[in-house]
Amino acid sequence: MRFARFALYALLLAGFAPRAFADDFDNMLLVPRMDGPAGNFVHWGGVYVGGQISYSGTSGDFTNTTQAPIAYALRETGLENEFAPSTWPVLGSASHTGAGYGGFVGFNTQFEHLVLGFEANYDQASLSLLAPNSPISRVTPPDSGGDTYLVNITGSGSVTSLDFATLRGRAGWAVGGFLPYAFAGVAVGHANVNVAATIYGEQNPPTGGGLCSAAATPPCTPYSFSGTAGKNGEWLYGFTVGGGLDFAVTPNFFLRAEYEYVQFAPISSLIIDINTVRLGAGIRF
Repeated sequence: MRFARFALYALLLAGFAPRAFADDFDNMLLVPRMDGPAGNFVHWGGVYVGGQISYSGTSGDFTNTTQAPIAYALRETGLENEFAPSTWPVLGSASHTGAGYGGFVGFNTQFEHLVLGFEANYDQASLSLLAPNSPISRVTPPDSGGDTYLVNITGSGSVTSLDFATLRGRAGWAVGGFLPYAFAGVAVGHANVNVAATIYGEQNPPTGGGLCSAAATPPCTPYSFSGTAGKNGEWLYGFTVGGGLDFAVTPNFFLRAEYEYVQFAPISSLIIDINTVRLGAGIRF
């Protein structure tokens, strides 16, 4: 139900857009509606709706996602001030591919062969990402106070249940029954984004190993901090660009093939992008 509003918009446009409006627009532009085979001149103006299947590949770089949680956890320590372990990358990049489905609704206006319009498009993709974890273990040199640190860092990062929708402006050039087009617009996504980091170790660890003891010289003190970023139900915002081809099978029924690229603004220092190819079919009113 997260994107029920998009389906509602589609139903409203499809069910209540007056047919007379499309006919009036035809008359105003003096572009004849096609009554014969699809190979003749096609009028692409008016409201249209359709469905689609898709195949998407998503990727995300988690390298910097643990920086903020660790920096906050260590904000009052000399360890962070002098050695900045928050900048040590413990997570890497991840990718995932998967099939999906969705729908679209839009409106075109036509000037001779030039077709301009806008479209809302939704993809139920349920994409996910799981960051690779490379734990770090280091012993720092003495700081300005003469203290050394054994530093261990580990973390986790994931994105689950990623779905997205776009609102695009379109421009195409009608050639017989074909409409090649390009588009650009805004994108909104919804996903669970979760990042966790743990940093632990010892201040003044025993030389050559052994048990950490406050009685040692200098005293050995264990420490442990953790932090998180992101949340379940995160909203993502970004942009979309792409292009495709619509083919009129009949005056009111068309097939579609399309490519789309989406990139979202950083969320918890994570940048997510999606490449999608689609096949669809639609009806023009």
